[in-house]
Amino acid sequence: QYQLEQKTWMFQDKYPIAYEVASAATTDSDKDEIAVPILLLNGFGVGSFHQHRLMRQLLIEQQNQQQSNKRYVIYGIDYLGQGKSWPADPQDGNSADEYQLGYSADMWLDQLASFVQEIVISPPTDNDDSTTTTVNSIINNKVHLVGNSVGGYLATILTHKHPQLISSLTLLNATPVWGLNLPGWDGKLPAPAVPKAIGRQMFNLIRNEDVIRQYLEAAYVRGEAFDGSFEDGFDGWGCIASNADNENGAATAGGGGRGEPLGTKIRACTEGNGGHAAFASILWSAPASGISFYEALQQVPVDVLLLFGGDDPWCTEAVGKRMHVTLASRRDGEACRFVTLKNVGHCPNHEAPTAVAQVLMPWLDADDSEERRVVPLDSLSQIHEPWGDVVIREVSIEESESLGLVDRVVSSMVG
Repeated sequence: QYQLEQKTWMFQDKYPIAYEVASAATTDSDKDEIAVPILLLNGFGVGSFHQHRLMRQLLIEQQNQQQSNKRYVIYGIDYLGQGKSWPADPQDGNSADEYQLGYSADMWLDQLASFVQEIVISPPTDNDDSTTTTVNSIINNKVHLVGNSVGGYLATILTHKHPQLISSLTLLNATPVWGLNLPGWDGKLPAPAVPKAIGRQMFNLIRNEDVIRQYLEAAYVRGEAFDGSFEDGFDGWGCIASNADNENGAATAGGGGRGEPLGTKIRACTEGNGGHAAFASILWSAPASGISFYEALQQVPVDVLLLFGGDDPWCTEAVGKRMHVTLASRRDGEACRFVTLKNVGHCPNHEAPTAVAQVLMPWLDADDSEERRVVPLDSLSQIHEPWGDVVIREVSIEESESLGLVDRVVSSMVG
């Protein structure tokens, strides 16, 4: 019924990039459908596996809505130096493939722009095996961007730099800052002795299994969402209910202890020969050049949905309200909405995939800004995930503008 294809694309004809494409299985009768591409952008330290739950729930939600002329094609991608995307022969920053490579926001933005242009909205050729997940035409030759954490940061800057490629922007607990820009090195490999030593020590610390577990315990409200209590993959997390059993298409508990813990998957991303050098480069890299997150947000000429886990300890609801007010100050009439998910932390795509899909699908399916301003996004105010209930609430612009002094100070400290 649904398929997930694992593929590789060469960035700059040099770096092999892992990406995945999820879609409903096609038949000959589907040839006249219009493709609606969606690109899901990850947070730091994970790969596109962190999007599998949301990929499936979006496809289930589309099926429930029975759209006859649109077919959603959902992409996930691993940034270079993350997940399964690495130089062909990494040698701790010393190989020819790594020479002068800097793991920076600018490099990732170049990667994403090229990926969208070459893969997501590029028409298939006779020799292109991507035709298995592509239909005759792509609506407006644009893609919907959905970014979590640093993926939200990258999605915002990418939209500002290349608005002609983007249909809409959705930010899931976006991180408004990135890049420490430490002195003494520009972040391009090979690393000097001191940054190399610091990067190695810090990388060994953050990849420690106990540290990963502590981070996830802070990022998630419910440990069952990441600790292996449920299967964690595109084929489901537990048992997937049939539509007759569950009109939301949500996953239902299928027994404990059957899944691979998220921490194990994250740790596996760090096992190669390039991780230490990549982390040193990331520590010393600068923010995206030319514009800050909030400057870009105020100028993006597309509709924007803020969809935040309401219990995130870092990108709090106050941070979302500041983004909401920033978006509302735009003068060209683009839609902006802010929805919170109670009992959800920093990664709603993974902790609340059913709720995210429930909110996101009508937003994506709307035809224009006028429709996106009014389409109901919280028609079901409570959604059940296998590990607990999620409460959906839309925040008005009046509420966001009445942000208290403490929240103003806190939100201004994050970006």
